[in-house]
Amino acid sequence: MKPVAVISGGSDGLGKEIARQLIGDYQVVILSPHAEKLQAAAAELGVDYRLCDVANWGQVDAAVRDILAKYQQINALINCAGVWIEGELDTNDPAQIKRVLEVNCLGTILLSRAVIPAIKAQKSGKIINIISDAGLKTKAQRSVYCASKWAITGFTKCLELDLSPYGISVSAVYPGPMKTKFFEKAGINRDLTDAADPVSVASEIAASLS
Repeated sequence: MKPVAVISGGSDGLGKEIARQLIGDYQVVILSPHAEKLQAAAAELGVDYRLCDVANWGQVDAAVRDILAKYQQINALINCAGVWIEGELDTNDPAQIKRVLEVNCLGTILLSRAVIPAIKAQKSGKIINIISDAGLKTKAQRSVYCASKWAITGFTKCLELDLSPYGISVSAVYPGPMKTKFFEKAGINRDLTDAADPVSVASEIAASLS
């Protein structure tokens, strides 16, 4: 059986491209809370999928349990789900602030939490957190987004220390803007002429898993 890779945010953008590049070497399972888009992406790529909002512990726990029941292992977790927000803090909608923190921060933590017991038992595995360069630097009108990403930078560095004794690798990727619909989904019109190609970013991530 091929090793199993679970990818959150796998129905489009970078997550979908990572899935595409892993299908030769991994049994890929993509996660998303958007049923129609998730099913279409899974059919296009020929991968498995689970409907899952990473900010919902019940859905996360059920998805991971189901994957383990079917495949008996999870060898790689790529936390790629993310939501964008910009603007000065007092102009940000409180509900959207909450959603950004739940997906970008809590979602990464909860999905990692669900997968860790299995990879600890295996004494091997890899967790890759797709963070963004907003987890390393600051910029005006990015307070909430940067907060969500800086939190995961710290989380990743601590988790690496916690899991290295079990033979588990934890790492992070900090891409800048990419030519995806990430901003468009948030209703933001952004010039992506000079943005990175998600294919090249995904190829580097796939190479790190090989």
